[in-house]
Amino acid sequence: MAEKIGFVSLGCPKNQVDGERMLAQLEDAGMQIVDALTDGADAVIVNTCGFIDSAKQESINAVLEMAQLKDEGKVGKIIVVGCMAQKYRTEILEQFPEADAVAGLGAAGDIVTLARSVLKNDALAHTAQDDSSPEALPLTGKRLLTTPEHWAYLKIADGCSNRCAYCAIPSIRGPFRSVPMEEVLLEARGLVEGGVRELILIAQDTTSYGLDIYGELRLTNLLRALCKIDELHWIRLLYCYPDRVTPELLSVMASEPKIIHYMDLPLQHISDSVLTRINRRGSSADIRHVLAEIRTAMPDIALRTTFITGLPGESEADFEELHSFIKEQKFERLGVFAYSPQEGTPAAEMPDQAPEELAEERLDILMRTQNDIARANAELMVGKILEVVCEDYDGYTDMNIGRSHLDAPEIDACVYFSGNARDGEYYSVKILGVSDDGYDLVGKIV
Repeated sequence: MAEKIGFVSLGCPKNQVDGERMLAQLEDAGMQIVDALTDGADAVIVNTCGFIDSAKQESINAVLEMAQLKDEGKVGKIIVVGCMAQKYRTEILEQFPEADAVAGLGAAGDIVTLARSVLKNDALAHTAQDDSSPEALPLTGKRLLTTPEHWAYLKIADGCSNRCAYCAIPSIRGPFRSVPMEEVLLEARGLVEGGVRELILIAQDTTSYGLDIYGELRLTNLLRALCKIDELHWIRLLYCYPDRVTPELLSVMASEPKIIHYMDLPLQHISDSVLTRINRRGSSADIRHVLAEIRTAMPDIALRTTFITGLPGESEADFEELHSFIKEQKFERLGVFAYSPQEGTPAAEMPDQAPEELAEERLDILMRTQNDIARANAELMVGKILEVVCEDYDGYTDMNIGRSHLDAPEIDACVYFSGNARDGEYYSVKILGVSDDGYDLVGKIV
């Protein structure tokens, strides 16, 4: 009888792709993928995140939930992998005796062997696997998609070499490593042949693609090649760094119809003093310049960004500068995090650590401002016709749910629209109004 494996994946899309590769290995080995909560799994694999405190707590809660199910006899073994396991392998083994194995990122290369060792009660599987280096993480390979069949993430690199002072990712995932272009294109073609029509490019820094293996930035070359894939309809860019948004990149985005006018550009702050302290490349003036260039090249672009409040040394003046910048730029999509010191990062050792309450208070101020901006931006869409991909049907409102170029899946807003529609198909939708919360759009097929 096939072994029944439950799988819980947490964190960012990059971790999700790692999980999809593990799922494909398990399925190809003849194992049955089941619901970890309800189907009596012989083993459950928890693919953890370790980026910030809230993500680590979510991962801890998932392990605790599986431990409770194990105590109740509803699941068998527990295997903890992923980013948090990479950084805290020994600690997890000590604090969670219910975990039968804890392995770092490299374990994703042969998850079947690890799972079967655990199921056979192999004593070696119960120790922290110190040889599981992040560089051993597979950058390519078959995937069992966990997204809807019409869109998928395309991971073009892993790791990071930017060394922002607040971020633990380089110490967890290792240095930046691009996937060779021919392998990216092979995977992209396979995804499109399987029905995917929107590819969302991800990496810790997509704009650095190619620098490590080709000695130069190659994102524009990759984008041009992806645009030649028949049946591919949309290409979306996440995780771009402002100092590597080049005129060539903007020219390609503006001229290639398959590349939608959307860019995720995590800026983190705008004060020069804060940017210097956290080791971000470029100045406040540089950031403003590249934002102006982006909007000049593509006036209809949707810009998503993220900021961090409460970074070490962030003064009231620094915060007010950030607040004014958000009011000035009117970003279409924006998220804010409260800073939390990450063990082993330079920022965690800096003086002038802000109280958590102050960081949260500043976060609330920024998000209240952004709520007003988001509503105003949404109201500007009323009367326009947008291309919208249908994602689902909401029986409560008797409306289809979709996304326009303004919205990345799982993180942005939606378009509710009337008319006959099928999931995964694209429609011209006239925007008639804005939802009560000020984020989602409402329209009809025309």
